[in-house]
Amino acid sequence: QVQLQESGGGSVQSGGSLKLSCAASGYTYNIYSWGWFRQAPGKEREGVAAVHSGGSSTYYADSVKGRFTVSQDNINKKLYLQMNNLRPEDTAMYYCAAGGAMDAGTELVGDAYSFWGQGIQVTVSS
Repeated sequence: QVQLQESGGGSVQSGGSLKLSCAASGYTYNIYSWGWFRQAPGKEREGVAAVHSGGSSTYYADSVKGRFTVSQDNINKKLYLQMNNLRPEDTAMYYCAAGGAMDAGTELVGDAYSFWGQGIQVTVSS
């Protein structure tokens, strides 16, 4: 089992920055893919960013490309999401997720992940 705990959320004005962290514990040796997802009220869950262990490959939703950066620290079992130039439409509950190897093209698909954190709120005001 893998446990995930997010931190770093909060409220910020439009154009501001936040950095989310996700600490993993438990048996993480089979984890190959790490992702960030978000869900706003009344909307479906959206894949935001993903990275393979060791940072060999990264994936981003079009809506965050150039503004968000995902990174992963294998030694300390941590996942990060640096969010710059935040917009009100980025307001959502953010979740980190972990999973094994997955089919190409599914890195931002929530169903491909086995383990999830409880989520943390990010609010961006205009």
